[in-house]
Amino acid sequence: MSLLYKNVKQLVFDIDEFIDTVEQGVLVFKEGVTNYINGDKASFADKIERISRLEAVADKLQRKIDDEFYRHSILPQNAGDIESMIDKIDEIIDIAKDNLYQFDDELPYIPNELTNDFIRLTDTSTEAALSLFPAVRTFFREPIKVKEMLSKVYFYEKEADKISRNIKRRLFHEMKDLELSQKMHLRYFALHIETVSDKAECLADTLSILALKMSI
Repeated sequence: MSLLYKNVKQLVFDIDEFIDTVEQGVLVFKEGVTNYINGDKASFADKIERISRLEAVADKLQRKIDDEFYRHSILPQNAGDIESMIDKIDEIIDIAKDNLYQFDDELPYIPNELTNDFIRLTDTSTEAALSLFPAVRTFFREPIKVKEMLSKVYFYEKEADKISRNIKRRLFHEMKDLELSQKMHLRYFALHIETVSDKAECLADTLSILALKMSI
């Protein structure tokens, strides 16, 4: 019994570290996009390096968590569902890293008229993910409380949709000086940023269902 307790305690510690790492990755993504928009090249380059390191750490922790679940037969009846949830958490830092690299690779030109909109979109999209992590932590301790914690995730995801749609409307209805190729490029980056909140919403749906299963 003491060995099982020790294994569960280590698993909870590793999951907390994993969530902390993904959360840091989201914050670095948020700061990195803002650095890019503000033309702070040195800070942006630092965020590229940091998010790469964090993503590597998250992948390592994910593999360790998966191994612990199966090697020690912890929650065997729910192991598959929990592994799927862990995968979806890891997808958030994966997409954040990939999106930040897209800025580095493609160097989109963002007109001054849209800088505030893109910063608002980044803030709102990342807030959806940041609002999710407390619910994930609670899931492993008191799953019955999870559902009531997810409302902010859905709120920020919908707000990110609205801001992204507004950017696209401004691009194609108001900004006559931009070439069509530039408009398409900026639309593409608005969608990239929005995917962070989309991933958070997807995980919130999974978490809500799994928490209900665990509470029954």
